[in-house]
Amino acid sequence: MTVQFSIGTFQDGGSTFPGLVIDEAVYNISTVLPGVVNTATLLQRWPQNFDALSLFAEDQQRRAEAAAMPLAGLQILPPVSPMGQLLAAGANYRQHVIEITVAHQLGDPDASEDELRDQAAREVDERARTGEPYVWVGATSGVSGANDDVVLPPLGADHDWELELGVVIGSEAYQVSEDNAMGHVAGYTICNDLTTRSLVPRKDIPMMGTDWMRSKNHPTFFPTGPYLVPAAFVPDPHNLEISLALNGKVMQKGHTGDMIFNIPKLISYISSLIALRPGDMIITGSPQGNGSHWGRFLRDGDVMESTITGLGSQRNEVRGPLPH
Repeated sequence: MTVQFSIGTFQDGGSTFPGLVIDEAVYNISTVLPGVVNTATLLQRWPQNFDALSLFAEDQQRRAEAAAMPLAGLQILPPVSPMGQLLAAGANYRQHVIEITVAHQLGDPDASEDELRDQAAREVDERARTGEPYVWVGATSGVSGANDDVVLPPLGADHDWELELGVVIGSEAYQVSEDNAMGHVAGYTICNDLTTRSLVPRKDIPMMGTDWMRSKNHPTFFPTGPYLVPAAFVPDPHNLEISLALNGKVMQKGHTGDMIFNIPKLISYISSLIALRPGDMIITGSPQGNGSHWGRFLRDGDVMESTITGLGSQRNEVRGPLPH
């Protein structure tokens, strides 16, 4: 019988360790696989290490002899530590792109909302047929834990949420085909890609377009986790529900099947330009229901609760901005 498990990084007092999660119990992976001191090391030999962890999970005697810790007593850190590269697909959900187009009046200034929506739908469908993904590089210093506070920066006042499926790479991928792309995936996680909307455009140099560095990479702006769920336990990553509630009210409710460019296309495209390595994470875009659509942005005291089917949940309290 296959025993499903997740991978995480945990802190117990002052000690940080990679953990194998089964139900509400956590096993220190370093005691199961000597030499694996963190999840980054685990991913360096992911196929072999996954097999070894699977054998351990299925062996009830070994598990009984291991010193399992209750999950409730541990601090949950970002699952991949230290994280590799962070690659992010922008404008990759059909309904999200349509909503953003309407919310920001992107297009004919005299067009009605219905006209803007129809125009955006046509452009998205054409891009899906003939275009390619838009991918930018994030700063891993912005990554925080699934239950950590989000601290708003002093710049801007329109801090937005974007819940996304994260794809963690488990073997080097360079110039791989779409047919072979999924073989390089170790597993999946949750990432909330926060954005300060007013900092996206560069009005001082409009020819440069968007500025993702200053609008998306502040500390705590990538709550990630709680766990890495191995790809073997996610039968179809394009058939997952994504949901984010703000103060108990559901704001985002989408489906990974709405991606314009699916995971194989993203991996193939990114790897045609750069080398992907174990521990890198690709975040795959956000579905509809952002703050831009609702005209409601994050403020001190808010609570975001987020889930993706089978990947766990996040709970982030919003603080700040801190004085400076």
